Amino acid sequence: MDDYRPKIVAMVCNWCTYTAADLAGTSRLEYPAEIRLVRLMCTGMIDPKYIIKAFLDGADGVFIGGCHPGDCHYIDGNIKAKNRIRGAASLVEQFGFEPDRLRLTWIGASEGPEFQEHMRDFTETIKALGPVQTQELMVL
Repeated sequence: MDDYRPKIVAMVCNWCTYTAADLAGTSRLEYPAEIRLVRLMCTGMIDPKYIIKAFLDGADGVFIGGCHPGDCHYIDGNIKAKNRIRGAASLVEQFGFEPDRLRLTWIGASEGPEFQEHMRDFTETIKALGPVQTQELMVL
């Protein structure tokens, strides 16, 4: 299992978390190559169906990174995201995925080292969980 490389989708805010990822890169801070960034204008636009789709399409983990509360460029988009992700977490469980495979974290634009640490920590969590076991879905 040492060579297991999880597939991780990171849906991140353009204004904060993506900027922190860019800062990490320009600062030459390494984070796991398993992370695939999806840049969104705001985490408030995340629909739970995108999270479920990521898992159904083979993601082992979904990370969502947004602006700190009070710092959202769209006023309260990150708070909307927090509420949606809470609901999505129960959907993720209903689909048979462990809740630890979904994480929401606030990372500011100037927090490149924090971005690096969150990516490493989440990747280790997913590696410990192992690959997602595919399941047959029953359509009612």
